[in-house]
Amino acid sequence: MNPPPDATNGTPPEKTRMSKESAAATTAVRGSTGEVFGAFLLLGLTSFGGPVAHLGYFRDAFVVRRGWLTESAYADLVALCQFLPGPASSQVGMAIGLRRAGYAGMVAAWTAFTLPSAVLLVAFALGVQAVGAQPGAGWLLGLKAAAVAVVAHAVVGMARSLASGKRQAAIAVAALVLVLLLPSALSQVAAILVGGALGLFWLRATAPAPDGADEDGVPVGRATALVCLGVFAVLLAGMPVLAALTAHPAAGLVDGFYRAGSLVFGGGHVVLPLLETEVVGSGAVDHESFLAGYGAAQAVPGPLFTFSAYLGALMPVAGSSPLGAAIALVSIFLPSALLVVGALPFWERLRTAPRARSAVAGAGAAVVGILAAALYDPVFVQGVVSPGTMAVAAVAFVALAVWRLPAWAVVLASSAAGFLLL
Repeated sequence: MNPPPDATNGTPPEKTRMSKESAAATTAVRGSTGEVFGAFLLLGLTSFGGPVAHLGYFRDAFVVRRGWLTESAYADLVALCQFLPGPASSQVGMAIGLRRAGYAGMVAAWTAFTLPSAVLLVAFALGVQAVGAQPGAGWLLGLKAAAVAVVAHAVVGMARSLASGKRQAAIAVAALVLVLLLPSALSQVAAILVGGALGLFWLRATAPAPDGADEDGVPVGRATALVCLGVFAVLLAGMPVLAALTAHPAAGLVDGFYRAGSLVFGGGHVVLPLLETEVVGSGAVDHESFLAGYGAAQAVPGPLFTFSAYLGALMPVAGSSPLGAAIALVSIFLPSALLVVGALPFWERLRTAPRARSAVAGAGAAVVGILAAALYDPVFVQGVVSPGTMAVAAVAFVALAVWRLPAWAVVLASSAAGFLLL
């Protein structure tokens, strides 16, 4: 028996739902790939200051000046990307490009926003390879000291927002102890999972549910979303097996960077311990080069996740540094793209679930502990090696936390001070 027709137009309810979904899949696509690329390229060249600043730039560019989104629609995208693992600002950019010009717009937005900083960091990596990252070089000591200040500033800021309560602080300290006593990528993942579980049963979602509705619809059908979520899960579970079976450098590179991009909650700085475990722990990159690149990543515009391009350039595939950089860069951002597409159609229901927000609160508190562990080792242990480097790190921290100077300026000044004084 056929289902009863819809009372309003004589159409069966299933077809009505399908037509509404199809309409939602087309109403948001209003622009061209070229205009998306141009708008995001300008931001990729000028967006200094980290993910919070990037979200401010995006609002000004796409809500205030261009009117591509309403305030409530933009707030909805920001809420979704804060909920998902991965670099929030890049995910918001992907979502804006997706809404404006479909999947091609999503790729254009990511490419334009990411490419400038990735190119600069690959060039820096090639320079490091050419001259070597000698442990005693003054400019390198200055960069490493600046990294201490940047990570310490991130830990303090994240602790205030993610671990300010007694229970959140307890979860953060537990994650810190676990990662310090059992340093490995597995312990970091375990800390996040345990933090989420503790949050689910131990924390109340004190923050109100995000405001705003996606009144313009999303250009993604549920079937497509489910496929993307399935691909995300298959790659996360399957790449370690493939890397172990093939022992091919490219498979290992994809595995390590894809996993790092899949498990990072809390923004760009949190990727530091995961990548340090992957590339330094395996011996692929030495501590000096790792911290030098992390410091350099603070001095370029765009997302901090482009640090992966620097590391990939130091881990060439088939003898090619650019190829290694490209594989690492795509691998670390691919989970974000899959999750954005996969989550958009289901976000309206999930965003208001208190238990889901409690689990995310617990995972966020655990992230603070993981980053605090990384602040000690390798950042502080490797970055503060003399009274002079301690002095540079202290001044850089005050410049960031009290004087409110931009990170890129602090990093460049610290490297210059190291070159002149250390």
